[in-house]
Amino acid sequence: MRTVDYVILYVHDLDRAVAFYRDTLRLEHRFTRDGYAEFATGQTKFGLLDRSRAQDLLARPARRTGDPAGEVLFLVDDLRDEVARLKKAGVEILSGPEDRSWGHRTLHLLDPEGHVVELAQEIARQ
Repeated sequence: MRTVDYVILYVHDLDRAVAFYRDTLRLEHRFTRDGYAEFATGQTKFGLLDRSRAQDLLARPARRTGDPAGEVLFLVDDLRDEVARLKKAGVEILSGPEDRSWGHRTLHLLDPEGHVVELAQEIARQ
């Protein structure tokens, strides 16, 4: 196994989460159907699933612990432009922008469900 096909986050409010990823992060929304929304993100699909539908897949409810359980990273062309736009939109920035030794300039924020979202611009390794 070497290819990630899907990343799916479980959410309580699908409409709110779709609006955040579509309108705030400006991901191209492909469709919403049967409690699932998908966005165009290159080779890897990014989706949101209503937590009430997760039980159908997991044979048990998806629980909310209150703390972020993971992170999704989106590569961007110009992080400075994204920071200015997100601040103007009132998005709370958790950290960054910060240049990382592995070759990314990063910014972390929370989506409406409390998932950590990282935006990263590729830069020269330090």
